[in-house]
Order: sequence, then structure tokens, then C-alpha cells
Amino acid sequence: MFLGSDRLVEGVLYQLEAKRLPQFFPANMEYRALEWQKNSTSQLHEEHRYLRNVIPPYYLELVADATLKSYWRKRALRLFLRRCGVSDSFLATWHADESKRDFLYRLFPKLEDTRGDSGLHLVNRMADALIQQTSFPDLQGWEDSTEKIENAKEAVQALRTYRSAQQTDVVNEKQKADARKRAEAINAEIRARASDLNKLEEQLTEISKRLGTKEAGYVFQDWFYKLVDYFEIHNRQPYVVDGRQIDGSITVDGTTYLVELKFTREQSDAPDIDSFFKKVNAKADNTMGVMFSISGYSSVAINEASGPKGLLLLFDHNHIYMLLHGTCSMEELVCRVRRHASQTGEAYLVARYFNS
Repeated sequence: MFLGSDRLVEGVLYQLEAKRLPQFFPANMEYRALEWQKNSTSQLHEEHRYLRNVIPPYYLELVADATLKSYWRKRALRLFLRRCGVSDSFLATWHADESKRDFLYRLFPKLEDTRGDSGLHLVNRMADALIQQTSFPDLQGWEDSTEKIENAKEAVQALRTYRSAQQTDVVNEKQKADARKRAEAINAEIRARASDLNKLEEQLTEISKRLGTKEAGYVFQDWFYKLVDYFEIHNRQPYVVDGRQIDGSITVDGTTYLVELKFTREQSDAPDIDSFFKKVNAKADNTMGVMFSISGYSSVAINEASGPKGLLLLFDHNHIYMLLHGTCSMEELVCRVRRHASQTGEAYLVARYFNS
């Protein structure tokens, strides 16, 4: 395994010649090659020994937070980690259904357990690269790019502040306290955003006590997008276009799906399907729709949504609990029902038949 012995970061060269810097770091990270060239090996090792003695555990939380907020796409994060020295053999263990957050939290504990300073050198390389960022190309082009970039800048600044404090002999005590407070807040934010599935299930149980009320419908809507965020599915929350209320959208495997949420005591019926179909049909050709109806569907509704060129996929509470119990990811859920629809023309697949 990649991180199981003295060769944990095998193949990682901490000392980079100035001429090799561009191939390890993106162009927007304005590394000062001459400064690196001037530092001797002994000076750098001495610096990292100093850092090792004073770095508390939340240093890794700062690095993880800045990494997750700077790189939204898995592909971009994978390239960044490779450039920082994570070997291809370990990157190969990153499965398609493993989130960025989970992968980093699998990587970092192993780096902490590395004998010697090789693991620490790699973490510090990541920190140095993140701190040198002047722009965030991977965050451009999203509907919420401004928010994503602001969050990334805040995370990088927190890391920069702390890193600078650790590398300076004379550090203002207030800066240390602020850095620690920020690190603790980031740690709490990461855990909250992780949205443990058990907690989400408890929240849904609580919301269900008000099933059928207008207020509960809005709460369920907010809850649904917490679930979507947990599975790191790109989404747009509810909006209005041409006078029509759209309950948001999700993008799965390159296809954009309009979302329709029903949190009623009654099953969704044909009029609900017809209304949603009109919303979807008015959009671009590659747009489809996913309806999540907590109380399920009438047989007429299922027939209305089905057909040889159906645009709708139907889900109920059983599918939601498949997600909450870790049976599958949201991407797997949507893709499985879409495959079923393509093969049979049926927009609805009963949850217990998923493995058949």
C-alpha cells in the first residue's frame, strides 16, 4: 500500500530544482524559483523539523479545507495532488464513488503516521502550492463561481496566516489565537457540510411529522439539497423562469435534470406529471426531469411519465432511504433508473428491484 512503510512517499522529491518547478505547479501559482534555489537542503529540513514540533492537528484541517475549496472537479484535484507528490499508485485507489473529502481524509491520517518527515514534506508542499495561488481556474464557469471563489480565498488566507505564523520566530499571540479560532471554525464547518447520513435521516424523520403542510414542503426542499451536496452533485437550487417555479436542477453524468419535489400525504397523480413534463419539455433537448415524491405515485401517474421517449424519472421515499442507508450514491441512483427507463420505457423502478 502507498503509505505503509518507510517508503510512504516513494518517488516524491522534496528538493525541486528551479528549472523543474513549472512541471509540478500550475502557471498561476507564482513560485519564486530563485528563493527555492538559494535554500540549502539542510535549511529546508531544519524548517520542517521546526514546523513538526509546533504543528497541531488542525493544520491538516486547514490544508484540507483550502484544497477542497480550491478544486471542485475530481480531475483537477487529482492533478494537483500528483503535482504535489502523491504517487500514481495511491491515486489509483481513488474509486469513482469516493468523494474528494473522503479521499483526503483517507490520505492525511496515513501521512501523519509516516515515519520520518516524508509525509510532512508532502503536506507542506500542498500548503505552499495552495498559498501561492493567485486565481482559481477550476472554480470558473459555475453558476455560483463568485461564492466558490470567495470561499476558496478565505480558506487559503486562513492557511496562509497560520503558515506564516509557524514559520516566523516572533508571532503575535493574537494572530495565533485568530488562526486557531479560524481552524476550529473550519473544522466544525467541514463536519457540518459532511452532513452525516444518520443526521440527515433524523432530520427527515422530524420533517415528516409535518408531512402535507406547506411549511414542511419548503423545509423538505432545503433538506433535499443538503442531501445533494452530501453526494457532491452539482446543483442549482429553486428558481423561477418564465413565471414557472422550478424546484432546482441537478447535473448527473453530463445530463441536467430539472427537479420536482412533492412532500404531500397524497400520492402524486397524473396532473402533477403533466405539469412537470411541460416544464421539462420547454427546455433544451438534452434536459430531463427527476421527481421525488415522498408518498409515491398512482399507477396512472407512472403510466403518464413512462413511454419510449420519456423525459421523466420517478423516485419515492424508498429511493431516498436507499441514499440515507448508504445503499448507493445519488449518481448511481439516477443512472440506474435512467438505464431502466431506456431499456423498458418505464420511468419508475421499484427500489427492491434495483439489484435485479
